[in-house]
Amino acid sequence: MLTDLAWYALLTRTRYENTVCEGLIKKSFDIFLPTISVPSKRRDRKVTLHPPLFPNYLFVKTSLNPNRHTEMLKTVGAIRLIGGATGPIPVADEVINSLRIMVVNASHIAIGKRLKKGDPVCVVNGPFSGIRGFFSRYRGKNRVIVQIDALGQFAAVEVNESDIERL
Repeated sequence: MLTDLAWYALLTRTRYENTVCEGLIKKSFDIFLPTISVPSKRRDRKVTLHPPLFPNYLFVKTSLNPNRHTEMLKTVGAIRLIGGATGPIPVADEVINSLRIMVVNASHIAIGKRLKKGDPVCVVNGPFSGIRGFFSRYRGKNRVIVQIDALGQFAAVEVNESDIERL
């Protein structure tokens, strides 16, 4: 039913997660913005940053009441609820509860997107910076093999997973 409360993922503008969160809290929405602790080195000091676990997303507990939905989307930085052709798709309460437990109790949460064999990638850091190729496989902790095809043959390099980006 449209008046039932459920959790939904809300897409936000880039780096507007906190702005949207504050705006929705002022409008009495139930919000969950999972964040992680990331150490950052500055020239003169070390600081801990708290970026969102899922960049550009936060979770909103709401009904699909048209007035409430419109009020939510009028918030600065809010774009749309994530869904398909049939409308927004709710996120299970168990998922939200699991995320809450993770961010409260974990000192380090590993995040990232799993690459699939054949995904186009580019090496962005290190001595192989600029190489464009295809993800071949994972090799050990945080290491990947990038394959470059040329003239019916291939060459492969092993790089840190953090040094590549999916194209």
